[in-house]
Amino acid sequence: MSRREELTRLTGNGNGNGNGNGTCGKDDCPNVYRTGSGAFVVQGAVSHAFTAPDGEALVEIPEEILREAVRALGW
Repeated sequence: MSRREELTRLTGNGNGNGNGNGTCGKDDCPNVYRTGSGAFVVQGAVSHAFTAPDGEALVEIPEEILREAVRALGW
């Protein structure tokens, strides 16, 4: 797994953080990051929809956050 300083933050950079309320701090909002290898790291609330395999986790992020990440990538 990449260390935080090796990640490019795609969301919550002042381009509209997707939550509309301006209450998110620097690191406590759902976010999408891109690794140096082109993979993605997603930060969000823990989901209990089902039990993920060992070494994996489920997170929930708002649709707006994914849309912001897509815009940041120019897709």
